[in-house]
Amino acid sequence: MKKVLFLVQGEGRGHLTQAISMSQTLRDSGYQVVAVLVGGAVERPIPAFFYDQIQAPVEAFSSPNLVFNTEGKVDFKKTIVHHLPNTIHFGKSLKQINQAIKRYQPDLIVNFYEILGGLFNWLYRPPVPMVCVGHQYLFFHSSFPFPQKGYIDRFLVNFNSRLTALGAKKMLALSFDALSDQPSKQLFVVSPLLRHDIHSLVISQKEYILIYLNHPALYGQILEWHLKYPEVPLHCFWSKSDALPEEKIDETLTLYRLDGAKFLEKLSGCKALVTTAGFESVCEAMYLDKPVMVVPIHYEQACNAADTERVGAGVAADCFDLSVLMDYLPQHQPVGETFRQWCREGEKQWLRHLESVV
Repeated sequence: MKKVLFLVQGEGRGHLTQAISMSQTLRDSGYQVVAVLVGGAVERPIPAFFYDQIQAPVEAFSSPNLVFNTEGKVDFKKTIVHHLPNTIHFGKSLKQINQAIKRYQPDLIVNFYEILGGLFNWLYRPPVPMVCVGHQYLFFHSSFPFPQKGYIDRFLVNFNSRLTALGAKKMLALSFDALSDQPSKQLFVVSPLLRHDIHSLVISQKEYILIYLNHPALYGQILEWHLKYPEVPLHCFWSKSDALPEEKIDETLTLYRLDGAKFLEKLSGCKALVTTAGFESVCEAMYLDKPVMVVPIHYEQACNAADTERVGAGVAADCFDLSVLMDYLPQHQPVGETFRQWCREGEKQWLRHLESVV
């Protein structure tokens, strides 16, 4: 039985859910996930749903994370200033990763876009191959449709992606649809990693709009729109650290603490999804034939938003003005069946790539 160790960037829920899905596929194929190391801000705990579903020992370590301003937008200057005094902690994290590799003796390291994973691989040169998984690696593809503006941001995002993949044998680029592999770049295009729970959901369409916020400051925009249009029912998941499991604000607005299973349940019955252009959430909506409105809060998500519109999954907006979504809904054409077929091909692809490295 081959042993696999995961390194996961813990910011948001996208990489966490990718790791859950990969662990399910590997276990079904006779692999053993021996440990999962999750990087992120010390003050931001790993969501409970991850511990419940990953079914492997989990260790947290301190890792660079994005810093947001009061409006919920990424502030790159604050991010750099915030992390400069913490470099000593990141050195300890690299040692923690090294100790885990020695303790668990894996045959393969799978890195879900954790920057310290790439730096560890470059500095420590472990005798274990590493494969990197993430939608961000698709930005290296010659056919990727970048936004017209933001060349400096594009450089910074791709530079960060390079750091996560230092010394990696392969970069597996998760994509909404099939694009050609580019082996000269060690770049291989694969279908998204969706949790197995999604296959058993019963799809329905009720009248509520589902919202996912990866930063609590964005809630103010939702509340502002809700007060103008209280007749539209809204169910909103947010990442507030002390959020209640469920909080009913009024008859048509309910807030939820992040909960993977409950989110999928609500997604299967919603009219549409509104989210901050995270790749994973858009994929889940596409699989369930739900139109989306994406609101990017940094350049990487702006790329996701452009890609979302390219494949016909939904519409992009500059802020959480849900009127943009309401105007878009009558013209939306479902893309679910094509996307589901692409996903069904996925597990064989992932396993083939992993086995070639091991």
